[in-house]
Amino acid sequence: MQRSLEQRMAIKFCVKLEKSAAETIPMLKKAFGVDFLSDRQIFRWHKALAEGREDANDENRAGRPSTSSSDDNVKRVRDLLITDRCLSVRLISETLDITKTIVHEIVLSVSL
Repeated sequence: MQRSLEQRMAIKFCVKLEKSAAETIPMLKKAFGVDFLSDRQIFRWHKALAEGREDANDENRAGRPSTSSSDDNVKRVRDLLITDRCLSVRLISETLDITKTIVHEIVLSVSL
């Protein structure tokens, strides 16, 4: 993560020096060796920074919804498992209307 931020800052520096993306790529490859960003990412960041973007940090991402494995869902799965420990993940998922992957994660993490 830190290496890619350093490279984005280097791209920003090249943009300020009015270097093209094509000129920037060999410089980054030489400076960062095997750890350099892909050509596509370099072009993407070069374009964004050249068009006026000031911040070289990544934007926040939504990620997985926090409600998927909420305490309420964990309690519901635990309660259902206490009543019948032989239930399948698919059946629990259908009964509680929670995705199978979330039920599977909860079942692996829950201790009865």
